[in-house]
Amino acid sequence: MTPADPLPADPAPAGTGALAALLLLCDGRFPAGGHAHSGGAEAAVADGRIRDTATLADYCRGRLHTTGLVAAALAAAAAAGLDPLGLDDAADARTPSLALRTASRKLGRQLTRAARATWPSSALEELAAARPRGAHQPVVLGLVARAAGLDPADAARAAAYEAVTGPSGAAVRLLGLDPFHAAGVLAGLAPQVDAVADAAARAADLARDHGPTALPAASAPLPDIAAEQHAAWPVRLFAS
Repeated sequence: MTPADPLPADPAPAGTGALAALLLLCDGRFPAGGHAHSGGAEAAVADGRIRDTATLADYCRGRLHTTGLVAAALAAAAAAGLDPLGLDDAADARTPSLALRTASRKLGRQLTRAARATWPSSALEELAAARPRGAHQPVVLGLVARAAGLDPADAARAAAYEAVTGPSGAAVRLLGLDPFHAAGVLAGLAPQVDAVADAAARAADLARDHGPTALPAASAPLPDIAAEQHAAWPVRLFAS
């Protein structure tokens, strides 16, 4: 098989290297493009909403329970086998900011590229063909998790974890925060990350019978506004 040939499509059997796959998927060194995005932290630092580790914790907590919950539920639903195109439309409806929709699709396209070399699947290829400019990142994440043999709860946990690690890493770079203290923020949020992932997995289970309308639609208006302002900056360190 050459790199241009069609790749195997079936998901890995559940439990086959699943823990290692989850660790790889959540690893900041996995080439999924997240390092170029701040999760809104760059705009929050400029506005003074993130100034130190205490305000970083507040910001991450708020992001986790809003956009993080939505992303985790979408990822869990995709991993559970719901129609990815319907989920992609649901992600669009839950992302009012054009800047954030654009960022999510860019991240989805990058994750698709990485997944083709790690956990290829026919479902992911079909979504990429239907959404050539990129599908929303949480939907792609769920399909990648499914291909890697992870269950919907694992996919939700990966998405919830990303919701807080992105801003934390960006804040270290933007403010020169002590990375040990930033890691402490993430450790303190760990029980809430698990709780949000569990809630997202339950919502995805409901969506099996009721469709994407059963998924959470929590909003975060201030970060949405800040994302639009950030997109217009002539100079910025992060893409979003």
